[in-house]
Order: sequence, then C-alpha cells, then structure tokens
Amino acid sequence: MKLKEIYDLFIRMGIENDPRGPKAVKKQLDKVSKEYDKLGDKEKKEFDAEKMKNPFADTRILYGDPETEVKAVLTGIDMETAEIVLADRLREKGVALDLVIAHHPEGQALANLDAVMAMQADIWEKFGVPVNIGDALIEERMREVQRGFMPINHARPVDSARLLDIPFMCAHTVADNMVTTYLQAIFDDKVQETVKDVMDVLKEIPEYKIATQTSIGPKILVGSENKRCGRIMVDMTGGTGGPKQAIQKLADAGVGTFVGMHMSDKNREEAEKSHVNVVIAGHIASDTIGMNLLLDALEQQGVEITTCSGLTRVKRY
Repeated sequence: MKLKEIYDLFIRMGIENDPRGPKAVKKQLDKVSKEYDKLGDKEKKEFDAEKMKNPFADTRILYGDPETEVKAVLTGIDMETAEIVLADRLREKGVALDLVIAHHPEGQALANLDAVMAMQADIWEKFGVPVNIGDALIEERMREVQRGFMPINHARPVDSARLLDIPFMCAHTVADNMVTTYLQAIFDDKVQETVKDVMDVLKEIPEYKIATQTSIGPKILVGSENKRCGRIMVDMTGGTGGPKQAIQKLADAGVGTFVGMHMSDKNREEAEKSHVNVVIAGHIASDTIGMNLLLDALEQQGVEITTCSGLTRVKRY
C-alpha cells in the first residue's frame, strides 16, 4: 500500500466508527469547506486544507512522501524520538520497515489536539445532554487544553523522522473511535446488572486480559462491584478528558456508569458527587484495542506489522 492509502483507510474507518455517526461527520466536513471558500487568498494559504477531507486534526502524515510504498510498519502507542531511532536501528539490523505509525499524536497533530474535542458535545447529546449545553461546557475545556499544549516542543520526533528519513504518521481519534464503538456495541448488546458484570465483560477481551496479568487491567474508580450500573457510556474518544461539569449533566440525563481510559481527580470527585460509577478500563490497553482494529485492516492488505511501545498485537480476523 502507499502511505496515502493507509492514511485514507484510517480516516475512512474513523468516520465509519465515529460515535456521532457518519452524517454528522459529513456535516462537519461540509461546514469546513464552506468556511474555506469564504477566505481570502492570504487566509487560504494559511489554512490546513486537510481539514476539508479529514475531520480528525490529531491524525496526520507527519513526515514522508504520500506516494511511498509501504510493505512493513513499526507501530506503537507512543512513538517518539527513541522509537524513531529504534526503527532506524532495526533497519540497520536488516528488519524491513517502511513507516512508523504512532497512536498518540505528535507534531502538528499534537498542537491541534484541542480541535477534535468539539465532538464530545455531539456524543453527549446522544446520551441526553442538550447540544447547546454541551457546546458551552466543552468550549472552555478546549481553550484550557490548547493553552496547555502551546509551550510544548511538538516537533522533536517529527524532526527525528526527517533526519533519519523514516516516513511517520499518527492515528489518534480514528483509533479511539474504533475502541469506543467496539465496546459500546458490546455493552448495548446485553444488559449488565452490576459493575461486576461490566468488569467481567472487559476482562474477557484479550487486550484487557493481558493488561490484567501485568497489573494494569480494568479497575473500579468510583462505585463498587455490587452497585447496579444503569445505562453505560463508553467514554474513550474526543481528544482528551472533558470538563467535570459534563459528569453531572450526563448523570442527570440517565448515565449510570462510565467506562473510560482514564479520569482526572476533578472528574472523579464529580462522579462521586453525582453517584455515577466509573470503571477505568485502562489507557494503554484501550488504545491498543483501537489500534489493533485499524491494524487488522492494514494487515489484510498484506502489510507486515511490528509492534512496540505498549502495543500488543491481537488479531480479530
């Protein structure tokens, strides 16, 4: 496959599995295109044209010719300078590697992480929170995240890839969409009575079973095993954690249990006040599921996969 074909495949899968639904994503893309058309020539030169076809600002080709033929990739959760050097070292030892794929964003994709957070309001709406309230809640959190990323040296791993001439891309929200939709479908398919039932379901999934064996598996953060779980919301996409105020709004809308990758102390305290159960499935294991679902499609196209940096390969085909 060519690098651009891998990139396009991941974008397509991310859209197909977006919790907002493909129609909502298309509406977003149409809106961006209309905004672009209204810009002057100077503004158009500064505009990130990828946003008109890719709704995920944290998923990008970071370095490399899109026409590059890719037969083998090295991929992991965090692929930074050390992993780029590892890829170069493996190539020196004769391992065929044409591309490095990170899950967590780097470079421009990290600088724009806040942009994907707006989708959280649309997801909350599906669980009963009015979209106007969701928009108001997420807006300030997006600004907070943007401020937090502004001082970071985003370019380090991208520069390493450039200097070693190793094509490099990242697949963040596209993978998070995969695991969110995958898990939500499992929980929607069968009623779980208690938080213990939720834990049992998670621990039957290979990535979480492996994580449990190394003490980083699913854990109950708020609530207890015998608590009834009510409506379950899988909360694993949309850039990074949302504002604490959303917890109460979702509780009022009928969400009884959150299943997520991680949760800040502020949000945990809000969940306790709102009597909402919280199950932390595990950050790296959850990311791994999302990446594995993408990699299944890639491997079926004949691309050889080598994993590192916390990503344990599990095939589902």
